[in-house]
Amino acid sequence: MPDDTAHARRRRKPASRPAAAVRLRPVREAIVRCRALIRERGEASGAAAARDTLAAYRALDEVQRARFFDAIARDFSPDPDAVLQAAQAYRESPSPQTLARLEEVVEPPRQELFRRLNMAPGGTAALVEMRLQVLLGLEAHPQWRVIDSDLRHLLRSWFNRGFLTLARIDWRTSAIVLEKLIAYEAVHQIQGWDDLRRRLQADRRCFAFFHPQLPDDPLIFIEVALTRGMSAKVQPLLDVNSPVAAPELANCAMFYSITNCQEGLRGISFGNFLIKQVAVELRNEFPRIRRFATLSPIPGFRAWLGTQRERLVAGANGAALRAMFERLDASDWPARDGASADEPLLVPL
Repeated sequence: MPDDTAHARRRRKPASRPAAAVRLRPVREAIVRCRALIRERGEASGAAAARDTLAAYRALDEVQRARFFDAIARDFSPDPDAVLQAAQAYRESPSPQTLARLEEVVEPPRQELFRRLNMAPGGTAALVEMRLQVLLGLEAHPQWRVIDSDLRHLLRSWFNRGFLTLARIDWRTSAIVLEKLIAYEAVHQIQGWDDLRRRLQADRRCFAFFHPQLPDDPLIFIEVALTRGMSAKVQPLLDVNSPVAAPELANCAMFYSITNCQEGLRGISFGNFLIKQVAVELRNEFPRIRRFATLSPIPGFRAWLGTQRERLVAGANGAALRAMFERLDASDWPARDGASADEPLLVPL
């Protein structure tokens, strides 16, 4: 008597290939659109092709996007033979013409693809999100590093300081932006609307950089408290019930939080520009302010301190440092009244 189960398995097995092929069809179609987009020459038709290509990319699921990135990394790189020939030509006859040819063939076609995708409505935001997806998958897919490199190169140009707008954020700012501040704050979490309102009152300032292509989405923002004298702790500055001081009497600006909002722009620096420009803005608004300081946490300091423990307790002032480490080991150390006594030991480190 025939084995019906085995027969059914044999009958079903060939169907798996067409199913896989059907699932990868959107990837192939998206890649075909990418190639056509690079060849497109018309401005209006190019923008339409870019829109359709982005739509095809957005329609891919997680597995399909991984295959898409594999193809972009593999098939949109420079032609090694063309690079070698252009390099040899430049070596034999260095000239502006041979150099221009070398520069042309060395540039990956990916960069032209991304430039053209940027022509689509919402293209810049889509490319920032695309780089985020690439960054999230780099550990499992190291071959995607070439995509990250090209996107980082282009985004660094498109998001240079000349394209950014500095804006003060206050209670009159649109609710869309205010909601994003609450969501993005990474240093001192904003505990709802009352907390946010206190951070935007008269003795506080909040500034952000915006890009014309992401008008309602801050790239980075900084929070400042205007105080008389430097603050030793951040907790009083975060107290929702603290009294609002007269900002015109402030002589110090305490930068207590700075947050990068777009993970897809990781590695593209905005912080230094923002701090310097905010300092200028505050000086212009409050001439009495002469001191600028920060209360932001030092990332990695506690971990670094742990690696130095044996060396520190074996050196000068070892007994005091050993006692300090024992206090630091306690989970309630920040709340202890004696915690401030450790400041003279920690600051020199």
